[in-house]
Amino acid sequence: MKKKISFIFLVAFLIFIPLSGCNEQQIQKLRVAEVTHSIFYAPQYVAFSEGFFEKEGLEVELTTTWGGDKTMTTLLSDGADIALVGSETTIYVHAQDANDPVINFAQLTQTDGTFLVSRTNINNFSWDQLKGSTFLGQRKGGMPQMVGEFVLKNQGIDPHKDLDLIQNIEFANIASAFAAGTGDYVQLFEPTASIFEQEGTGYIIASFGKESGYVPYTTFMAKSSFMEENSEAIEKFTRAIYQAQQWVDSHDAAEIAQSIHTFFEDTSIELIETVVDRYKSQGSYATNPILDATEWNNLQDIMDEAGELPLRVDHETLVNTDIAEKVMSK
Repeated sequence: MKKKISFIFLVAFLIFIPLSGCNEQQIQKLRVAEVTHSIFYAPQYVAFSEGFFEKEGLEVELTTTWGGDKTMTTLLSDGADIALVGSETTIYVHAQDANDPVINFAQLTQTDGTFLVSRTNINNFSWDQLKGSTFLGQRKGGMPQMVGEFVLKNQGIDPHKDLDLIQNIEFANIASAFAAGTGDYVQLFEPTASIFEQEGTGYIIASFGKESGYVPYTTFMAKSSFMEENSEAIEKFTRAIYQAQQWVDSHDAAEIAQSIHTFFEDTSIELIETVVDRYKSQGSYATNPILDATEWNNLQDIMDEAGELPLRVDHETLVNTDIAEKVMSK
């Protein structure tokens, strides 16, 4: 009897081992490079904290690559599988006759994420007050700078004639340059803008996101070859992002702040809540991953206005909406 029980146990054990190995093999690893680490990307962090990636059987490694050029270089050199960066970078790559184009497949943010910060508190701000001032802008050719110029021109301001425009400072050093005394106005992301306001270093007086309208500001993208060879993983990733977007849309700023706090441990949960509320109230977080043709054309109009559009590219050439539509239909 003992021999029989031992034999059954042995068989069960031997069966269990390969099954466990099978389950481990089902975990798919993806490397994501984000252009910066920001509360502006809250739905991405929710996908981690609320277990949406894990639910899809994905192990996602997130790296911050600090800047559009560095992020795209990382993606093109196979240092990452997926990049989270401005959609304009795919047009730049396409214009260089890339053999393996980079394809946008899931939109994360749908407005500009920067705010106009003044060195002095202005109660009744009007855009014409910027004329003759020193304006600390963003990197030339990047989405923040192009949207900034687009908004300024819509307000009757020629950024290259009416302002002393500074745009040769590295993205990571813009805030510290303003804090050190450079510029009367600066274009900043959150939470830096709110931190400056708390410290009295600067004051938020306008939102570029509100002024510019919907644009595919930040999207997930991958090389065409990677998407073809890893279609299942890309679909799972997109499904997790969509679930996170829906979660963010259905929860308030306090709940979202609580969910993503571990990604911003040096930032108070109260400040995170303030920033999330500001972005959410102006519709910055996309509620689904589809990058539609209207937004794509708006992006190219903004690039063209800034003199940074190398060529106009059809929506279907660099945007894949099939994956997003598929995950949303289930």
